[in-house]
Amino acid sequence: MDMTNWLQKRVRLSPKETALVFEGKEETFEEINQAVEILAGKLFARGIRKDQMIALLGKNDRMTFLLIHALQQLGAVTLFLNNRLTKKEIAFQLMNAEVKEVIVADSLEDKITTGIRYTELQETEYEKPELLETWDLTRVSSIMYTSGTTGKPKGVIQTYENHWWSAVSSVLNLGLTEKDSWLCAVPIFHISGLSIMMRSIIYGIPVYLEEHFDEAKITQLLESGHVSTISVVTSMLERLLKMKEGSYHPNVRTVLLGGGPASKTVLEICKQRDIPLVQSFGMTETASQIVTLPPKDALNKIGSSGKALFPAEVKIADDGEILLKGPSITPGYLNNEEATNAAFTDGWFKTGDIGYLDDDGFLFVLERRSDLIISGGENIYPTEIEHVITSYGAVKEVAVVGKPDDKWGSVPVAYVVVDEVFKEAELFGICETNLASYKIPKQIVIVDKLPKTASGKIQRNKLKERHSK
Repeated sequence: MDMTNWLQKRVRLSPKETALVFEGKEETFEEINQAVEILAGKLFARGIRKDQMIALLGKNDRMTFLLIHALQQLGAVTLFLNNRLTKKEIAFQLMNAEVKEVIVADSLEDKITTGIRYTELQETEYEKPELLETWDLTRVSSIMYTSGTTGKPKGVIQTYENHWWSAVSSVLNLGLTEKDSWLCAVPIFHISGLSIMMRSIIYGIPVYLEEHFDEAKITQLLESGHVSTISVVTSMLERLLKMKEGSYHPNVRTVLLGGGPASKTVLEICKQRDIPLVQSFGMTETASQIVTLPPKDALNKIGSSGKALFPAEVKIADDGEILLKGPSITPGYLNNEEATNAAFTDGWFKTGDIGYLDDDGFLFVLERRSDLIISGGENIYPTEIEHVITSYGAVKEVAVVGKPDDKWGSVPVAYVVVDEVFKEAELFGICETNLASYKIPKQIVIVDKLPKTASGKIQRNKLKERHSK
């Protein structure tokens, strides 16, 4: 099915409405479109054409925002590179994806061998580009490599249909008002950030783009009345809660939480402060959230990720794995037929997560299947232990992983970031009070920081590797 070019259609519908707010400067959809067309002409002059695989290595800034749209206008396929990766990790993705060209922010050029720097591109002579007026929704729009929390990254294919249905599914659940805008402090090279950009064009709402997550500045924006929605992961939410007591401006109607469940303590704080927290569940493979709590159920289903968005479906396999079906789900992995085949069973996508549906059909996510610790035949869920450990105020962050053990097969080990008043004996006392003996960590390891992906997810595999060396 062909659909009109989203940006061009949005300009025809609402040219004077605000599209982007970056570093205090507002730009309309009309102004953004003009800037995008100029950039597309410079990319075209550099030989970039429809269907070519073009890698983009940038930051959360205006230039990267414009380039994402410019590449779409030309019909190129964008490989989004995570700017926190090493040069070696990036080189693997460039080779695996068979990239034609790399466009790179000047400050990141040391992470690649060759490419077009932003300043070089801006100095390029304009050539009238061949822009797409329509696109087939089955066309590949973007490629994102999995964050690598479970092992070697795979290139997730995202079509225009995937992005379209993600945006439509979200708005059918969260609704849309004339006051809406979306604060984007998550990376736009990650699906959580890119999906905000796609929704902005489809809904006709502004993106408030932030280069970094600065909780003081984010709090000011949430109190300004200009923002209705923000996407956060648990670590961001916890930092925001420490910034101030109370709620935000009444115009803030959705604090959308992804990237893993929040602790009961955090959820109760949000409830007490009347912060409109909405939990969700999604993946790179589902083009962002695919299971989300309806706002009206946010407080009476604490701990749940919600129900599958319209028109997606969710079910639980016999072994507890969460299975999904719907039009926002990836058609597969780039140049990896084996991984694609392994990811689906009878048309259902295998998430690799374990969970259950309650009597009302609400999904509760328990654990990554690969993170489950099986000790002496008992299933141990790391998040259960982590929630107990974080109840001790001297612990700032924690990650629990399994360590190979000759007697039990595997035992839990806790990695903690702590403050100066931390006492190990006190923490063990809390664990003994709240956990069965086999769930109590056999070792507490104090670290300066936990390894994380660009989206803020803890990389448990990096911690597990410490036990295999």
